[in-house]
Amino acid sequence: MSMAAARPLTVRTDPALGGRWTSLATPEREWLWRNPRVPAADRVAVAPGDPFVDAGGAEECFPTINGPSDHGEVWSRPWTTGAPGVARARAGALALTRRLTTHDGVVRADYTVDGPPGAGVLHAVHMLLDVGPDARLEVPGRPDVLVVEWPEPGATTATTWPDGGGVPLDALGPDDGTARCAVVATDRVDVVDGADRLSLRWGTPGPAPLSLVVWRNLGGWPEGSPYRSIGVEPLLGAETNLDRAGRDRSARLDGRGRLAWWLEATASRPVTA
Repeated sequence: MSMAAARPLTVRTDPALGGRWTSLATPEREWLWRNPRVPAADRVAVAPGDPFVDAGGAEECFPTINGPSDHGEVWSRPWTTGAPGVARARAGALALTRRLTTHDGVVRADYTVDGPPGAGVLHAVHMLLDVGPDARLEVPGRPDVLVVEWPEPGATTATTWPDGGGVPLDALGPDDGTARCAVVATDRVDVVDGADRLSLRWGTPGPAPLSLVVWRNLGGWPEGSPYRSIGVEPLLGAETNLDRAGRDRSARLDGRGRLAWWLEATASRPVTA
């Protein structure tokens, strides 16, 4: 008989490089993927306004994911640090604060956005995961799915989980030459890879929409030199492009000019009783 046992998670970040999460690990494995095609120096050399450098790890995409600001504005800027675990970044009139804590093996990120009352934002924790071709995603029920930039650039396709425009979003391999980006109406996902499970949960005390971005690139992108990358991205909002998002798909700062949300990560694996 086997039972799931919690495994302690640890996290490391690099405030100087856009607050990037560089490690999310248990004693048995590292969950975050690193792109072997991108030299470390290329990520270090990034300046605000540069195209996105797909180095891996988990990037903070704020106040949009795509659009005029490629993966947002704060991933390419140094963050300032304060109390232990606290880091801050600015994007124009908006300020993003992250407080990272680890307690009993649970990694928690608490985010606060300050800025003009009513301002709209999107914020994704763009986790690229190191998982094998037998890995799967578990999401409760059959939530709504918005496949973005499909079937052509600028288009969106509405469907339901696990459909991702003709490919199964819950199955992460083997490579089949496809690439899809989809927004899933959920606030939780379990990533199952062999004996290991990574559980992500997120929420907000206010009425803001919450979603999951799945980037399922099984050797379908970029054109001419494709590679495999798997993104599992908790999202404050329900779109990837702030310019395209209606009021019901973006998160809005309240009358005081504030917005908060949180993300928790836990890990487990079976033990034999």
